[in-house]
Amino acid sequence: MSAASVSPPAPGGESFDAIVIGAGQAGPPLAERMSQAGWRVAVIERSRVGGTCVNTGCIPTKAMVASAHAAWVVREAARWGVRVPAGASVDLSEVIARKDRISGQSRQNVERWLGGMNGVELIRGHARFEDPHTVVVDGRRLRAERFFLNVGGRPAQPGVEGLDAVPWLSNASIMRLDALPEHLVVVGGSYIGLEFAQMFRRFGSQVTVVQRGPRLVPREDDDVADAVRAMLEREGLAIRTGAECVRLAPAEAGAAGHVRVHVSCQTGEPEVLGSHVLIATGRRPNTDDLGLDRAGVTLDERGYVVVDDRLRSSVPHIWALGDCNGRGAFTHTSWNDFEVMAANLFDGADRGIGERVVSYALYTDPPLARIGLSEREVRASGRPALIGTRPMTRVGRAIEKGETEGFIKLLVDAETKAILGAMVLGVDGDEAVQSLLDVIASRRPYTEVLTGGVRIHPTVSELLPTVLQSLKPLEPL
Repeated sequence: MSAASVSPPAPGGESFDAIVIGAGQAGPPLAERMSQAGWRVAVIERSRVGGTCVNTGCIPTKAMVASAHAAWVVREAARWGVRVPAGASVDLSEVIARKDRISGQSRQNVERWLGGMNGVELIRGHARFEDPHTVVVDGRRLRAERFFLNVGGRPAQPGVEGLDAVPWLSNASIMRLDALPEHLVVVGGSYIGLEFAQMFRRFGSQVTVVQRGPRLVPREDDDVADAVRAMLEREGLAIRTGAECVRLAPAEAGAAGHVRVHVSCQTGEPEVLGSHVLIATGRRPNTDDLGLDRAGVTLDERGYVVVDDRLRSSVPHIWALGDCNGRGAFTHTSWNDFEVMAANLFDGADRGIGERVVSYALYTDPPLARIGLSEREVRASGRPALIGTRPMTRVGRAIEKGETEGFIKLLVDAETKAILGAMVLGVDGDEAVQSLLDVIASRRPYTEVLTGGVRIHPTVSELLPTVLQSLKPLEPL
């Protein structure tokens, strides 16, 4: 994969050394590396630059989580010895305006970044492949020897009946509301749904979470899912699990603007009456309208571009990065795709994505942070392992901050002493857990890496070595 081998211009359209379709997290930095190498590059974006993270994902949602946290602190101020006579009153329009300012500034920064790259043209429009080397954008025919797909994803609504009969919200449209919902029903009890559920409960809405399966966050261990549920219920959220037959319908006369959500749970009322419904049941890749069949690109049954460990699709000169390749649905995995791609293209490396350590966070407050394997996955592997846990009620930093929800859990290979996985549900857990990422990636015993250093007190991460000192055998189920 030589960076120097650039094919001559081809007839029948404008010629580029590379075309990047989608200006999400991986596209702009990759375009910059190409620019530095002297390539002529087209970056095509049909909507807003910055992708999901900047526009409808990480940045705007975490800005709203911060507002929700501020409202919670005001309401709970007495626990810190602070008296707030009037309590907290949330102006949702101001929350949304703050979110828009932060998101908009990030988007403008990406636009300026792209605009300052030599040899890079940002083209607004919808790209469709005409053949393996040609795309058409609003009548412009663009040809290249290399294509990089970074088209991201969008909300999906699998198995929810009645969506065409009632108004409903997506993770994007809920961030455009100008008034608080009286009763928000969230269909979907995983990461996106729970962040919005807790957020709007703290803003002042009544909130019910409807989850098809028996547990929230089904990817997590049972003890983690149970702790998340208990934490949310203590804040006043209603949780309905086991809702196997979710169906939306208009409310009865006299409940104007409301929506009936049939849940068919084994216990509790068979339906929930809400003023607003958020559908947070997953995402799908933006690959269905790119003409990828004309390019010969293979998709899997869910629409993701099938790629190898080097992010190459079934067509040798077309690669897929970010959410559309199904190999990670996070900003940080998209950025890592860029790093792998750039290293292989320009640095003479032979890197792959198969070795990267799983890492992500659920941004409830406090957050749930996870790296490596879960306890369930370690048990399924059959290897002898050790486990260590510690409640946040025994973490000085959490006690001092008055935020003691959650616990720490670490998993270690009993023979090699390599860290297999780590989970922190608790204040600052998303920062603390990252100190173990390099330990896992090094494939060295934690006893060689985490000894001898003096950690700062009081922090959450200072307790990680302490938890490792209390390891015990992971008993079989």
